[in-house]
Amino acid sequence: MIQEGVLENPRPDYALSMHVWNEKPVGWVGIKSGALMAGADSFRILIEGKGGHGAIPHQTADPVYAMAQIITALQSIVSRNVSPLETAVISVGSVRAGEAHNIIPQTAEILGTVRTYSDEVRELVLNRLCTIAEGVAQSLGCRATVKINDVTPAVINDKKVAQIVQSAAAKVLPEMTNDTSCQTMASEDMAYVLREIPGCYFFVGSANPEKGLSFAHHHPRFDIDEEVLWRSVAIMSAAVMELVWSE
Repeated sequence: MIQEGVLENPRPDYALSMHVWNEKPVGWVGIKSGALMAGADSFRILIEGKGGHGAIPHQTADPVYAMAQIITALQSIVSRNVSPLETAVISVGSVRAGEAHNIIPQTAEILGTVRTYSDEVRELVLNRLCTIAEGVAQSLGCRATVKINDVTPAVINDKKVAQIVQSAAAKVLPEMTNDTSCQTMASEDMAYVLREIPGCYFFVGSANPEKGLSFAHHHPRFDIDEEVLWRSVAIMSAAVMELVWSE
């Protein structure tokens, strides 16, 4: 959308976006300045070894064993390379190798995600990920090829706009819990807009345990209490008017 000119002719003064949030109940709103959601990268590690029969493993270079060691070693990045005062997540979501119980395969594959808030931590984590994968694989007689896909940067809310949205929410729905410290390692590509336009992305609580509407996002039984809808419209409308009046 940005490449096709959504931010040009006219160029927006501000950008606002909201997301229903089933981690919190109806009556809660999360509006935070600065880093709200993490940047995301996906990675693919292809490990190439030498296959063979499971009964004679000494004649192979086992990519499954290398894969297991790499996965374990990757967990050292956050605990031993990233400052305790910073934040990062490395998660492996998929492992693929072989098709037979007694055959050591030729290759193995690891798929995963990296989440960070800052460019400096991101660069550190990705560099260590590549070094560890390649080094561990080589030490076990295999070769690792790492491919990184830059999915989205972090969602960074403009301080001034976030404060205006907080004020608007408090005025239009004073009974709501206004959380100014919420943060998540989930990611959102609205971040690309917020890199170019001052704005605010915020969450509106949508769960209601009493109605059985508290399953997490992406759960097969996910659903929201639709009482959140009019509240969301009210907050967004009030925020727009506050921004207009602030000029």
